[in-house]
Amino acid sequence: MKVLLTHDVEHLGKAGELKDVSGGFGRNYLIPKGFAVLATKGQIRQAEERMAAQRRRAEASRKDAQALAARINGVSLHFVVRVGEQDRLYGSVTNVDIAEKIQAQLGIEVDRRKIELEEPIKRTGAYAVKVRLLSDVEPVVNVIVEPEGGLPATIDEGPSDQDVPQL
Repeated sequence: MKVLLTHDVEHLGKAGELKDVSGGFGRNYLIPKGFAVLATKGQIRQAEERMAAQRRRAEASRKDAQALAARINGVSLHFVVRVGEQDRLYGSVTNVDIAEKIQAQLGIEVDRRKIELEEPIKRTGAYAVKVRLLSDVEPVVNVIVEPEGGLPATIDEGPSDQDVPQL
């Protein structure tokens, strides 16, 4: 019996595929549960049209993602933050901050969940951060975290012996 799958069925196939199954499996399980319909010429034609439309949409989204990747690949994002001892930040730079900086600097809205940052940035320095637009479209932005004032913060330990007037 030939059936056209309407949903993904584990160990059988994905939605839109034409499968040859035993009569009992099709009549007693797949068709009553709504996982498949009997494969007629009309159903097969509709499935092919849906698959073609889906491929066109996927290709269009791939082109959009590649154009977006070309715009943001290699862009440097500068963050000026307050730092404490050993160039550690008060707070951190997160994927939300990076998404907001891309929006402000380039006018491109990027979903924060697509920015691959294993953990928030907590030290000054330069970091290469991937932005996963699609599974194979991953531009890299350069995140540069600098301390306020341009120099690393140092702890003031009070006046030294040379600064104290002699009596």
